[in-house]
Amino acid sequence: MARLRLPRPDQPAGAAELISIPSERTDEMKVTFIAADGTATVVEVDEGQSLMQAAVSHDVDGIIGECGGSMMCATCHCYVDEAWAERVGAQQDGESDLLDCAVSEVRPGSRLSCQIRMTAELDGVVIHLPEAQL
Repeated sequence: MARLRLPRPDQPAGAAELISIPSERTDEMKVTFIAADGTATVVEVDEGQSLMQAAVSHDVDGIIGECGGSMMCATCHCYVDEAWAERVGAQQDGESDLLDCAVSEVRPGSRLSCQIRMTAELDGVVIHLPEAQL
């Protein structure tokens, strides 16, 4: 559970001792990005957010998102883990054309992370990243 930490009313601003109260946010889910070297990065993602937006906002190495998610560049190419492929679904219209231009090898499970929107069904999804995007 996410927690918001606030100083107690009797403490000055910036006091070291803090109390915790539960956050109102309950919509964050997790995605695991696995780099080509095997390093895993787990990030929290809001429902409806694209996996590319989540990766870029959390500085995940391996996802560039040069076009900002407008499906124009293929710098958010990723590989959906085989165990999650059915839940994530097939490529959207136009994805395969862009993936043909991707620097890294196109494999089964290749997707543009800008086209994958987070849903409760995808909570915990595992995404593998290629060695290079440019």
